[in-house]
Amino acid sequence: MVIRAVLFDVGGPLDTEVISERLKDADIKQALAAEGCPVSDAEFDSANRRAVESFAWNTYQAIIWYLAGPDRERCERAYERMRERGRGRDLFELREEIAGLLERLHARGLRLGLAANQPAAALDRLDRADIGRYFHHREVSGMHGFNKPDPRLFLRACEDLGVRPDECVMVGDRIDNDIVPAKWLGMRAILFRTGRHIDQQPRSWLELPDMEVHDVPGLEAALDALSRDVR
Repeated sequence: MVIRAVLFDVGGPLDTEVISERLKDADIKQALAAEGCPVSDAEFDSANRRAVESFAWNTYQAIIWYLAGPDRERCERAYERMRERGRGRDLFELREEIAGLLERLHARGLRLGLAANQPAAALDRLDRADIGRYFHHREVSGMHGFNKPDPRLFLRACEDLGVRPDECVMVGDRIDNDIVPAKWLGMRAILFRTGRHIDQQPRSWLELPDMEVHDVPGLEAALDALSRDVR
């Protein structure tokens, strides 16, 4: 089948989240310290690795649990403290060269969509970065309530774009949330290795992405290669 659409996660491929994730780590450490559970950098790094390796759906909750469990109430308080510290932040760190790629894909007639666990405000951030206009499907989880890895999020995007799953490529930075559900549905999947989940590994060969990339030129080359393979 011809590839007619490309779905993008927001955090990772579009938004590098370098500063926001650094702030989130600081929020977690300070929230734990306020709960009488100070942690060293080494302890935090170990908990972060465990959360990523265990395919934790909410990585931040998992980090807190590994560091402050099994005291559930303390973990819940720390998580709320972390969320309160980050409330009101409005960061978007546009990945270098991604705007040009989106423009070229759009000009080629590819249907572009979002497949992201994000609040509805993410659309405003994309628009402010002047890339929102390239997306034909402009919905995220905060608008319809489906959260990855729920396949309904992907199917909703396909329906909105007027394509079948096997005509789509998914681009995301997590094996569990992006690659696995996309491949379940028959999509091709590109893993953009970046950020907190950069070292995440598949649990079996069935979870292998079709391609792995580390930058935007690599992503463009991967999309071109998959298009040629399909033809």
